Amino acid sequence: MMQKKRKAEKKPVPLAMKIFIALVLAVIAGLLLQNHVDFAENYIKPFGTIFLNLVKFIVGPIVLFSIMSGVVSLRDIRKVGLIGGFTVLYYLCTTAAATVIGLALANIFRRFYPVLTTGELSYSAPDSVPPMEVLVNVFPSNFLTPITEGVMLQVIVMALFIGFAIILLGEKAEKAVEGINLWNDIFMKVMEMILYLSPVGVFCLLCPVIAANGPKVIGSLAMVLLTAYIGFLLHAVCIYSMTVRTLGGVSPARFFKGMMPAILFAFSSASSVGTLPINMECTEKLGASREVTSFVLPLGATINMDGTAIYQGVCAVFIASCYGIHLSLTQMASIVVTATLASIGTAGVPGAGMVMLAMVLASVGLPIDGVALVAGVDRIFDMGRTTLNITGDASCAIIVSNRLRIKHK
Repeated sequence: MMQKKRKAEKKPVPLAMKIFIALVLAVIAGLLLQNHVDFAENYIKPFGTIFLNLVKFIVGPIVLFSIMSGVVSLRDIRKVGLIGGFTVLYYLCTTAAATVIGLALANIFRRFYPVLTTGELSYSAPDSVPPMEVLVNVFPSNFLTPITEGVMLQVIVMALFIGFAIILLGEKAEKAVEGINLWNDIFMKVMEMILYLSPVGVFCLLCPVIAANGPKVIGSLAMVLLTAYIGFLLHAVCIYSMTVRTLGGVSPARFFKGMMPAILFAFSSASSVGTLPINMECTEKLGASREVTSFVLPLGATINMDGTAIYQGVCAVFIASCYGIHLSLTQMASIVVTATLASIGTAGVPGAGMVMLAMVLASVGLPIDGVALVAGVDRIFDMGRTTLNITGDASCAIIVSNRLRIKHK
């Protein structure tokens, strides 16, 4: 009887530990399969793709219903405006700080960068989108298209309009509020079912990446990757630790421990939007309110790109050094401004990091073909920058929740 009781008292293995074990096993398997990349790509990666497809399938409905639920629960359009304004300001400030960190580190480590040939580079830059067209594209022309195509900014705008309409209708819309909250709970439960498979998904997504990129990482671009990852770590430890402690009322140790499942998932999947469901779960366990996470996190997954900003700074200096160009302080300031504003302008674009880098290089007169120098290991950069991006989203959710609690006291 005692043995049975002890077995019953055993705690289930935390999700973060399961994901970490899957991550370690993926690295080991990937290193062992370096000579069998085709096997990893053809027979392991498809299961990871299936998992990621399931995550992407649930993200659209979750963003739509969670934002509507958050807006109607606030019951005040001005309150929504204040939260939205603070959130965007916070994201822009941290993105600017991230770009400065990236540039500073890149210049410190510049003398260690390898000299690579730039004679046969080729990179086709995407057509630049006029600023007014970017603004127009934020507003949907069809109810279903933003959800089916995963255009998150348009989904957010739809949710805001519907949420505002429900608030303005008042008591007449009570049944609509109940329905939105019910569907939000349903999709959250579906999310829980999908996240149960996350360790398998992490293994199948990461293993082929390690198998394909293992030799490259320890090759000529190792120092550039190292510089970027030092920047990611520095930004997380300094900026986020300071903001969650001073503005969020949460100790950095508790914050990062609570965020570990989302951090590990983001690192292995390299998808900010894909990590959104698990990020919402982690931040709510840390004390963020549902009404805030349902608004702040989807917005952050779309426009907040601190990790990408560090990547811009590091890669711009590296590409300049490969071409024998020394960037002036004016050019570096231009990189900070361009990277910060482009983080919103390129929201939702596939491979947004590469698109932003092309924009940053063009803004300071560097050859856009230089993107080809880092394109080969972009997936390794993407894993780190996505991890930092979602951690920044979470820090904002904690801070906004704390500010609301203080105002209500």
